[in-house]
Amino acid sequence: MAEKVADRKPRTKVECCGYPLSIFFIVINEFCERFSYYGMRAVLVLYFRYFLQWDDDTATSIYHTFVALCYLTPILGAIVADSWLGKFKTIIYLSIVYTVGQVIMAISTIHDLTDTDRDGTPNNLTLHIALSMIGLILIALGTGGIKPCVAAFGGDQFEDHQEKQRSTFFSIFYLSINAGSLLSTVITPILRGQECGIHTQQKCYPLAFGVPAALMVVALIVFIAGSSMYKKVSPQGNIMLKVCKCIGFALKNRFKHRSDQYPKRQHWMDWASDKYDKRLVAQIKMVLRVLFLYLPLPMFWTLFDQQGSRWTFQATTMDGNFGLVRIQPDQMQTVNPILIVILVPIVDAVVYPLIKKCKLNFTPLRKMTVGMLLAALAFVVAALVQIKIDGTLPKFPSAGTCQMKVLNLGDSTVNVDILGVQYTTDSFKATTYKDFPSEGAGNFIVSYGNNNTNSVAVFNSATRHTLLVKNAPTIQSLLLIDTNKKPDEGNNAIRFVNALENITLLIKAGSKELGHVLPFTSSGYALLPEGESEFVFSYNDTSERTCNVSKSFGFGSSYTVVIQNLNCESQQVANLTYIEDIQPNTIHMAWQIPQYFLMTIGEVVFSVTGLEFSYSQAPSNMKSVLQAGWLLTVAVGNIIVLIVAGVSQLPDQWAEYVLFSALLVAVSIVFSIMAYFYTYVDPAEIEAQFDEEDKKKDDHEMSTIPVYENEAHFPKQSKM
Repeated sequence: MAEKVADRKPRTKVECCGYPLSIFFIVINEFCERFSYYGMRAVLVLYFRYFLQWDDDTATSIYHTFVALCYLTPILGAIVADSWLGKFKTIIYLSIVYTVGQVIMAISTIHDLTDTDRDGTPNNLTLHIALSMIGLILIALGTGGIKPCVAAFGGDQFEDHQEKQRSTFFSIFYLSINAGSLLSTVITPILRGQECGIHTQQKCYPLAFGVPAALMVVALIVFIAGSSMYKKVSPQGNIMLKVCKCIGFALKNRFKHRSDQYPKRQHWMDWASDKYDKRLVAQIKMVLRVLFLYLPLPMFWTLFDQQGSRWTFQATTMDGNFGLVRIQPDQMQTVNPILIVILVPIVDAVVYPLIKKCKLNFTPLRKMTVGMLLAALAFVVAALVQIKIDGTLPKFPSAGTCQMKVLNLGDSTVNVDILGVQYTTDSFKATTYKDFPSEGAGNFIVSYGNNNTNSVAVFNSATRHTLLVKNAPTIQSLLLIDTNKKPDEGNNAIRFVNALENITLLIKAGSKELGHVLPFTSSGYALLPEGESEFVFSYNDTSERTCNVSKSFGFGSSYTVVIQNLNCESQQVANLTYIEDIQPNTIHMAWQIPQYFLMTIGEVVFSVTGLEFSYSQAPSNMKSVLQAGWLLTVAVGNIIVLIVAGVSQLPDQWAEYVLFSALLVAVSIVFSIMAYFYTYVDPAEIEAQFDEEDKKKDDHEMSTIPVYENEAHFPKQSKM
């Protein structure tokens, strides 16, 4: 039995620079695992939005459901590791689950998997959604399950005399976490921005999710490779289960003795002392006092974790051109870990000492309150940025109305009248969009000077149109349907109008073949990325001719390009007119930096202080309980996002930001009141009192044992 219970030590203990060699496998494993998780999570919400074609609210809801699940499963992982499998086997088994989930997730992003008509769009989104959900559930089980095990398993590798090395290990361990998350948040959005595919070239989600999956495979292999070197501590029983049983007994016992005939006790947990040790009861009381303070904390995480959802969507409507570098919307999340690295030492070495010199009593709970208020302020700034963005976004027609602009391809000024709405524009210019009711619209009058004609067209509700008109050889008109939304992923929707006489053009925009475009007609839209794109115009009048033209575009615009004249023989001249239908994003992504700055300071003051406070107020054997409670606040915070976003139904995004900010301010006030009445304790001092009582009790029991002078005084033993 002793052999089964004893901890398994490595066959040969190998050290490097005074450290167990096994910890290097653990650190590399953690780096790869964090790269895998944060890399996948960085591009997840845009995958929902653009690949699975969910709207912003659905994508946000599923994203936060996934994050909540990731922070609920650590409790399960801790119980399994401490009560059944042990840390090593738990990490191995759940890492396998984790790896399978990442691989399934990567497979689900391959658009060619169901793109039977080879148009670049999956024909069976249900299959992709099902694979994605299976993958995400497995990832949540894996990453959450191993979260409480890996760091503790690393700490187990050190002997009692290696306290300094153990402390250094934890610093390196958390550095590997930040390094993995920072690098992956930079790299995977770049991979997503590439184009790949078997039959058609689309945004490369398979590569963006495939690299994290590959890193998780590496993490698993590295961890297994160090197996023979690990010190494997046997399961000792999970303190959380013992705490839950004790609390359950106290509540049950209190309910049984609820009548007035039973004397009241000082604290409801005292009803557990009938069965459980008084030391355990006292320790649970200390933990419950801290957990009570945790009740308002989820609201902070409600705002904090929207950096990966709402703030990323906000960045998709902004300009990411930083000169030599073009930032993808999901790369803006890297601002947080970069600022963390910068601000943590500044706050610890400069800000807190200055506050102390000012003789201000900046207690941990006050720091946490300030952190919550800073997060609320970050959302106010986000709301102001959103208001500025909304002012640049196009106003699309609502149900029952339509919008139209007139593009004049004639050689003189044109006037168009439809339902009393007047349009006037010069040659090769366009009007702005104007609204009119779609019901009853159909007849319109086109006038060039004294010449006019009545025409009929079908106008669709909630749709934008462009009316092409010209006057040579006679007055003609053609109604086009325009794009009815701002292009996704920062792309630019470009189409071409052939204004040449009697020449049919073959047009290629970037890598997109637009086919033949007849005179006085329009091509379909080509989605071109930000930056410079090349147009190729080919035609055959007396011989084959080709013109090449380059044009640089911003983020999220739409243009109608009018081809007025081509000279493709020697000069390669193309006379093109660019009609802006939707303006590019004009608010720069740099305007998000202030809100990230405020949120990161709030995180430094709130999160770091909160963990420090929790550990200082908890008994030595209850640290894991508070860690589970802390992770639970993150999970609940993400669930609150689902509830508030679903219930609020606010028409404007900035209003939702203000709502979340107001809720956090209200919660901060409640938390500050709770903190005012909180009394700080020293768990070590309380436990020392119990140690002293136990010592006195042991001394008393020893003093009552009778001492016999000779063998005759011993009581006779019966034979077995």
